[in-house]
Amino acid sequence: MAGLQSGAPAPQAITVHSQSRVLEVSFSDGSEFRIPFELMRVYSPSADVQGHGPGQEVLQTGKRDVLLTALEPVGNYAVQPTFSDGHDTGIFSWDYLYFLGSRQEQLWADYTARLSAAGVERDAPMPLKAGSSCASH
Repeated sequence: MAGLQSGAPAPQAITVHSQSRVLEVSFSDGSEFRIPFELMRVYSPSADVQGHGPGQEVLQTGKRDVLLTALEPVGNYAVQPTFSDGHDTGIFSWDYLYFLGSRQEQLWADYTARLSAAGVERDAPMPLKAGSSCASH
């Protein structure tokens, strides 16, 4: 999902709205999305969140109030956000931002279902992993 697809819409404008905690992205096909920072954080394409293969995903909690503290370009194909919880390893391609924006309703439903299945609350703090020193956990 993090790669680029030929002919996919490219962003025309990207605006960080810190107060409302959304990333506004306008694409070349006329689509405009307001992607909440929390959604970006819980669906980060990083290995810290997605794992290294199917079934290794790490359910993210306590990210409702996460902020975007930096947004750096990665070539001509992506951006790399830094979040207020220290997470900074996800590279969000234009395709992935379009996916997040266009599928928000389904992604939120999937996220809440995963929380429910795990028996955890959305605002619960992330559990500490034994031997983990990564600030993004």
